[in-house]
Amino acid sequence: MKALTTVVLLILSNTFMTFAWYGHLKFKEMSWSQNLGLVAVIFISWGIALFEYALQVPANRIGYSEYGGPFSLVQLKVIQEVITLTVFVIFSLVFFKNETFRVNHLIGFVFLVLAVYFIFKK
Repeated sequence: MKALTTVVLLILSNTFMTFAWYGHLKFKEMSWSQNLGLVAVIFISWGIALFEYALQVPANRIGYSEYGGPFSLVQLKVIQEVITLTVFVIFSLVFFKNETFRVNHLIGFVFLVLAVYFIFKK
């Protein structure tokens, strides 16, 4: 149960972080935000990222073995990175229609999944 809770929280936190880091790139298409300066965009992104931290910190505490979770620190990091890339790929394909997912991206992703396999191998 702790493993599932950790993964779900990491997926949610990475969704917020992806919006914080890249969502502002779509602001030019929204009438309310066309005249925002960089400082305003930074504060909006920071506000979104606050939710990422509110989910990421509990995910790491719940999942970390020294707090009773099932994962080592390295395993937590590798899980987080794969989730980050998965969320980013979905985000970029849904919100940035001009971006493409190519074969070399898929190959790189497969290598990351292999990294997860080797990190978890005893």
